[in-house]
Amino acid sequence: MNFEDIKKYVFEAAGAAGLEEYEVFYTFDSSVSAETLKDEISAFNYGVSGGVCFRCIVGGKIGTASSELLCEEEMRAIVNRAISNAQNIESDDPAVIYEGSDEYQKTNTESFVMPNTAKIKNSALELQAATYAQSDYIADGTQSCVFAGESEMRLVNSHGLDLSNKYGVYGSYVQAVVNRDGESEECFEAKEEIDIEKLAELSEKAVKGALSKLGAVKIPSGKYDIVFSSKQTRALLSAFSSVFSARNAQLGLSLLKNKEGERIASDCVTVTDDPMREGCTAQTSFDGEGVATYKKTVIKNGILKTLLYDISSALKAGISSTGNGQRASYGDTVSIAPYSFCLAGGEKSLDELASTVKDGIYVTALKGLHAGADAVTGDFSIDSEGFRIRDGKICEAVKSFTVAGNFFELLKNIEDTSNEVSFGLPSGFTSFGAPDILVRGMSVAGE
Repeated sequence: MNFEDIKKYVFEAAGAAGLEEYEVFYTFDSSVSAETLKDEISAFNYGVSGGVCFRCIVGGKIGTASSELLCEEEMRAIVNRAISNAQNIESDDPAVIYEGSDEYQKTNTESFVMPNTAKIKNSALELQAATYAQSDYIADGTQSCVFAGESEMRLVNSHGLDLSNKYGVYGSYVQAVVNRDGESEECFEAKEEIDIEKLAELSEKAVKGALSKLGAVKIPSGKYDIVFSSKQTRALLSAFSSVFSARNAQLGLSLLKNKEGERIASDCVTVTDDPMREGCTAQTSFDGEGVATYKKTVIKNGILKTLLYDISSALKAGISSTGNGQRASYGDTVSIAPYSFCLAGGEKSLDELASTVKDGIYVTALKGLHAGADAVTGDFSIDSEGFRIRDGKICEAVKSFTVAGNFFELLKNIEDTSNEVSFGLPSGFTSFGAPDILVRGMSVAGE
C-alpha cells in the first residue's frame, strides 16, 4: 500500500469519528550490511521495515496508535485505537497538532544512491583484505563491515501540513585485532564511507591503533593534564547529551535548568546543533512533530544560548520549539535529541596541544562510558587507555587507569581544542563531532 492510500483511509476514518485535529506519521526503511571474518562473509543482512503512527486530540489529550500492518482495515482501526488511548492519558503535557512553520530548508541528500548488495559484499571483503595486508601481526577476530540504509519519512495532518523526506546512511568499520608474542590488542575505527578507494586509511588507522597499544604499561595514581582524543570527546558529548534536553531540565534531570544565558563552559567552548551538516547524508528539514529544523548555537564561547526543545517543553517555557522533537521510528514517541551536535575546533594541532603538557595522558579509549557516567549529576569514572605525555611529546602506551571527573566541571576547564574535528557514525539523524581537548589536573587512579 502506498502512502497516498494510507492517508486516504486514515483521514476518512478520522473524519467519520468527528476528529478535528489529527496527524499521520509514516516511515519506511531498507538496510543492507555485510560483515567479514577472516576472508569470508560471516554475516549478511538485508531488511525492510516501516509503519504508520496516528495521533489525535480528544478531550485535550493526545491519543496515539501505530501499526506496521498496512491495509485498509488496519488503517481505519488505528483511528479508533488512538481515540480510546486518549481517554486513558493522564499526562498534563500540552496537546498540540502542529500547524506548520513558515519555511522549511531544502536537504542536500539528492546525491545519495542506495548501493546494491554486490557492492556491499565486495567492499566488505576488500576492506578485510586491506586490513590483513597492513601487518603480519593481524590475528583472528579481526572484522570488517560495510553497511547502508535508505529511509523515507512522511508527516501529514488535519491542518494541511504535508512534509516528506528521503535520506540515506552508509558507513564502514574495522575491528583490528593484533597479536605479538602472545599479547593481544584491538582497535575499532569507523567512517561514513563505503567506496573501497576512499577507505585505505581506515584499515591503516585501525591496525596502527591496535599495534600502538602493545607493551602498554600502568601509571601511578595522581593528577594529570589530560588530552582527550576527538573520538573520546565525542563519546563524552554523547553520554551527556541528555543534559541539553529542555524536557529533562524541566523534570529536574539536568543541572542546566534555568542556566540559559549563563556561563557554563570556558571561553573556547562553542557547540552547535546542525540538521543540515554538509557531507552528512542523514539530513532533515523537519522534526517528528513537523517543526522546521535549523542550525543553532547551543553554547557560544562558554555561554549557554539555548537548550533543545520540542513543542511541549517549549510551550511550558513560553518559547518556540527548536525543532528537536525527534522520532526514531514510526512507533516511537517524540523525544528530544540533537542532530549533528558538534564542539567547535580551535587553531592548534594535536601535537601543539600536547606540547603544552609536561606530564600528562593522551586518552584514546573510555570503556563503558554510558555505564560509568551519571547524566544527572555529571559525574563519571571510566576505565581508560591512552598514551603518556612527557615533556610535550606523546610517548608510550598506558592502560588500566581510571579517569574521574564531572562533565559540567570539565566544560569549564577545557583549556584548548585542536583544529581537527571528526564525526562519528550517525544514529538516525543524530551524530556527534568534536576535536581533541586539553583539560588540566584531572584525577587518575592507576597503580
